[in-house]
Amino acid sequence: MKVVIVGGVAGGASAAARLRRLQEDAEIIMFERTGYVSYANCGLPYYVGGTITEESALTLQTPQSFRARFNIDARVRHEVLAIDRAQKQVLVRDLNSGREFAETYDKLVLAPGARPVIPDIPGADDERVYTLRTVEDTFRLRAKAAAAGMRSAVIVGGGFIGLEMAENLRGLGLDVAIIERNEQVLTPLDADMASFLHAHLREQGVTLLLGDRAAAFVPEADGLLVRTAGGAAIPADMVLLAVGVQPENELAREAGLELGVHGTIAVDEHMRTSDPDIYAVGDAVQVKNRASGELSFIPLAGPANREGRVAADNIAGIASIYPGSAGSSVLKVFAMTAACTGLNERAAGRLGLDYAKVILSPASHAGYYPGGRVLNMKVLFDPKTERILGGQIVGFEGVDKRIDVLATAMQAGLKVRDLKDLDLAYAPPYSSARDPINMAGMIAENVLDGRVRQFFYEDIRELAAGGAQLIDVRTAEEYARGAAAGFDRNIPLNGLREHLAEIDASRPVYVMCQAGLRSYIACRILTQHGFDCYNFAGGYRYYAAVRDGSFDALCRTDCGQN
Repeated sequence: MKVVIVGGVAGGASAAARLRRLQEDAEIIMFERTGYVSYANCGLPYYVGGTITEESALTLQTPQSFRARFNIDARVRHEVLAIDRAQKQVLVRDLNSGREFAETYDKLVLAPGARPVIPDIPGADDERVYTLRTVEDTFRLRAKAAAAGMRSAVIVGGGFIGLEMAENLRGLGLDVAIIERNEQVLTPLDADMASFLHAHLREQGVTLLLGDRAAAFVPEADGLLVRTAGGAAIPADMVLLAVGVQPENELAREAGLELGVHGTIAVDEHMRTSDPDIYAVGDAVQVKNRASGELSFIPLAGPANREGRVAADNIAGIASIYPGSAGSSVLKVFAMTAACTGLNERAAGRLGLDYAKVILSPASHAGYYPGGRVLNMKVLFDPKTERILGGQIVGFEGVDKRIDVLATAMQAGLKVRDLKDLDLAYAPPYSSARDPINMAGMIAENVLDGRVRQFFYEDIRELAAGGAQLIDVRTAEEYARGAAAGFDRNIPLNGLREHLAEIDASRPVYVMCQAGLRSYIACRILTQHGFDCYNFAGGYRYYAAVRDGSFDALCRTDCGQN
């Protein structure tokens, strides 16, 4: 059997290596348009910034190593121009010599990836405007960013690449501004969770222009002037376009293969296209979103690797399936980490789902052990079936392992209340006896069973305007440092029972503390004394971060206080 693979990197290289492990006698040829057949795409920003110092560290496999270890004919600088499905052959151009030739196949695997979106902006073709997708892009960006006299960069787009590049360019000493058309960075997060990143980015010296867009890149003698639709004019020595990617679907489309959502290549659960002899994997394909059930475009490295393995299995006669992706992802932003899996509130609302949520801000490890930092967590679930719909975590240490536990629980079909019973490792430097994941399950169980009713940040303005009973149960010292709008009464939790007569039992009571625990205890006291009580989800620490970006300072001063 002869298998031709179009494209390397994650999906194509994974398919090639897996197929060889399964079929020693198969002829495998891989064509890659760039000069690098298998490289660490996600590591590219860190080479630009100098964290990764060796060019060779970016290359996972070379044509020579593919030949030596796997007996695979991997040819770089070879572009596949067309697919002849009737003749079962592809037209290939050697980009070094210009020679074109036909290569036959028994099975074909398409792994063309995705290309950066280039917005239609005057000046976008200037040589000082860059994108980042390939190793060659990385070398050009590194040379420019590290050149003598470089002072400033503008990044258009506040997604994964934009934020990683902001950190790395700041690390080189450049002034960095991010222009993002949405009102927040990193839209897989909800706006409240992204607010923690906004505060940290600004603390690190990054200028954020949110709710704005680049309108023109105007050449000047010593750089570019970036004009925005909102009227800003920002001088820059270089510009990086990081507004997203779109699937490379030209080969598939011109060959008459069925396309899916957002121009992706449509595949079944075996990674087969509409032609049974052609498979497709990686950033160009349509996959099922495991959280929503929708067909989606999820261009991530982890799914691409698994898809390549599934395609190879099926070519070799093993009927494995790819079940889809929940879009689990994690991102380092300077000292912070942001991670998510499944649906956020916008997606759940768009789908018309009836969902509930819990918001909590526990410490990353035991409060009595030095160095703990706050984890800001949000977990969405279906209040009827108790199915976990998604989660978001923003903080410092421990974010990655908690999102992985949550993603695993989702995939295993655990109910949200089951999180409280997970037997997770504990030692004071790493966690608490009740891990933050356990705490999320406990809070969700209290909500589901009616032991606590919640109110949220978006409710406060209306409550304050309507004269609701809003009570802060923190200490007097905490309250003096700042309180939420409308919370004009401070009754510390430890003295609450002595002040019950001062609270109007005929009206609902809305309670807030620092992190949500003391206000929950207050609500249990009030409820059992006949009050209609609601607990603020997340606490004042969360409220202050969403309101004015003060999270980082609060975290450093009172991380262990509940």
